[in-house]
Amino acid sequence: MPTSDIFVDFNLLERFMIDVFRRLGMSDPDAAVCAEVLITADKHGIDSHGVSRLKPVYVDRIRAGQVDPKAVPEIVREGPTTVVIDGRNGMGQVIAKMAMENAIARAGRLGMGMTAVRNSNHYGIAGYYVSMAAKQGMIGITGTNARPSVAPTFGVEPMFGTNPLAFGLPTDEPFPFVLDCATSASQRGKIEVAARLGRPVPDGWAVGRDGKCLRDAGLILEGLKTGTASLVPLGGLDESTGGHKGYGYATFVEILSSALSGGAFLNGLAGLAADGMPATLGFGHFFIALDVAAFMDQGAFRKTAGDILRTLRASEKAPGRDRIFTAGEKEYLAWVERKDRGAKLDPALQKEILQLKNDFGLTEYRFPFE
Repeated sequence: MPTSDIFVDFNLLERFMIDVFRRLGMSDPDAAVCAEVLITADKHGIDSHGVSRLKPVYVDRIRAGQVDPKAVPEIVREGPTTVVIDGRNGMGQVIAKMAMENAIARAGRLGMGMTAVRNSNHYGIAGYYVSMAAKQGMIGITGTNARPSVAPTFGVEPMFGTNPLAFGLPTDEPFPFVLDCATSASQRGKIEVAARLGRPVPDGWAVGRDGKCLRDAGLILEGLKTGTASLVPLGGLDESTGGHKGYGYATFVEILSSALSGGAFLNGLAGLAADGMPATLGFGHFFIALDVAAFMDQGAFRKTAGDILRTLRASEKAPGRDRIFTAGEKEYLAWVERKDRGAKLDPALQKEILQLKNDFGLTEYRFPFE
C-alpha cells in the first residue's frame, strides 16, 4: 500500500492514460489528445486537473454511459469567422481542441475567429486551449459551464458551475501570459484533492443551506451532489467583498457557453436523470482567437506585453514578500522544477492508478510505487 508522495515520469503516465482511454473504446488520436491535455496540467503543477481526474471524471463517466468515447464532433453551423460545433456527447478535450483549431484557422485568415460548442463534456484545463492560440501568435479566450455547484450572490443553492474563464497571449518571455481561473472562490478539483488527502478547506470556499461556511472536503463534495452545499463565487457570497463580480462573470460564461450554441444550462447540466441515475451532462464551451498581426507588429506586441509583466514583477513588494508573480509564471516555474522529476502522485492517487492498471489488464506497466 503506497504511503508517501512519489514523482512519476510524465511519459510513462501519458502512455498509461492513452492505453486506458484506448481500452475504453477511444481511437488512438483521440486518446492521445485527452492524455496530452491531462498530463499538461501535471507538468505545470495543476495537480487538481491532471492524472488525478483520470478515473473519477473520465473513466467513471464513460463506464456510467455519461460520455461517448467514440463520438465524432460535428460542425452544425459556420460563417467566415464563426463556427458552432455539436460535440455529440464526446470527450471534451477532443471537442475543445477541434473548436480552438477552427477559431485559430479563421483568425489566421480574417484576424478573428470564434467557436461555440454544445453537447460536450469536461475539457480539462482551459489554459491548454488559450496556449494553443498564444503559440500561434494570437490572443486566446475560452470559457465553459459545468455541473451546478456555485450559489449566486445572496443565495445558497448550487445553480451554475465553477465556469472557468481563461486568457492567453504571446510575450517575449520564455512563457506566455496565461490566466486560467474559475469564477468561484475555488474549483471543485481542489476540494477533491483535499478530500483525497483528508484535509480541510479554508473558510470562504463553500457554504451549507444555512449560509455557514463548510470546511470538511468530503462533506462538501457530498453536499454538492445532494444540493445541500454550494461553492462560493469569486469574491465571496456578499457584495461587500466583491462576490457579485464573480457571480456576474460566471453568469456571462454560462450564457456564452449555452445560449450561443443552443445548449443546456444551469440545472440542466447536473448529469442526473429523473430517477437519480447518471445521465449525459451536455456542457457548452466557447473559444475566441484574435490574431495579433491583424492589429500591430507581432514583435512589438510581444515586447510591450513582456515589459508590462516585468514592470509589475519589479514593483515594490509588500512587507515579508520577496516576489511578485504574473499569470503563467508559476506554471512555468513548476515545469522547470518538474520536467526531470515527473508528476507528483499522492498515496490515494497511486492506489487509483494501480486499480486502473488491474481493471484494464495493463500488466506491461510498472510504476515506482509498486
